[in-house]
Amino acid sequence: MTHDPLLTGLAALAADPPEGLLDRIAARWVAVPGPIGELRVAFTDQGVAYVHVGDGFAPAFRERFGRPLLAAARPPAGLLPALRTGRAAGLRLDLRGMSDFQREVLETVRTIPRGEVRPYSWIAANVGRPKAVRAVGTALGRNPVPLLIPCHRVIRSDGVVGDYVFGPAAKERLLLAEGADLGRVRELAGERVFYLASDTTGVVCFPTCHNARRITPAHRHGFRDLAQARAAGYRPCRTCRPAQTGATA
Repeated sequence: MTHDPLLTGLAALAADPPEGLLDRIAARWVAVPGPIGELRVAFTDQGVAYVHVGDGFAPAFRERFGRPLLAAARPPAGLLPALRTGRAAGLRLDLRGMSDFQREVLETVRTIPRGEVRPYSWIAANVGRPKAVRAVGTALGRNPVPLLIPCHRVIRSDGVVGDYVFGPAAKERLLLAEGADLGRVRELAGERVFYLASDTTGVVCFPTCHNARRITPAHRHGFRDLAQARAAGYRPCRTCRPAQTGATA
């Protein structure tokens, strides 16, 4: 971490600065283990603000947020369990600086369970802009806290993982480690099947939904789109909510 004269000046103050002053000027950082190697994580009094892998952490943070970094003695509460389990629902995040649309996209992504994936169009529909699939992808590319907001769980409907801030190989590695059956998703997509239904429950799901994974072959039916599934008498799953998406994207 490079020397920062602003922080040196603050450290030289004869008295402690007013409460909250440091948080308005600088952020703190720690190095912690993560599922794809060592991570550098910046955080403020508002929550975790930035997650980075590899070199260039400090200049990348300064360029994006315009603030210097100060080494912290310990990580913020909840960070290590969130990274270890892939479940960060209770972790405080600092998303200041994001637009309302970007924040809505990221908050929607936080609802995707570990081991499951959703198409980009599902995110777009959930934020009330069903045609903004490309804008959703751009918002995910600007996710400042990947892993904690699991944008790796958003993929193309054909099973191709798509872009990721840490690279597509890391994205696929994360999904496989979480138990997402990407091979099955791709196989179904090749057959133009994007939804799976159970004739015992009358429910239709995304293929990686935990309810879909319990359907036995004898009772499993595949559909290209929800209109087709509804015409056959199936209702959308209330867990994975496939109704809130386009037909196949």
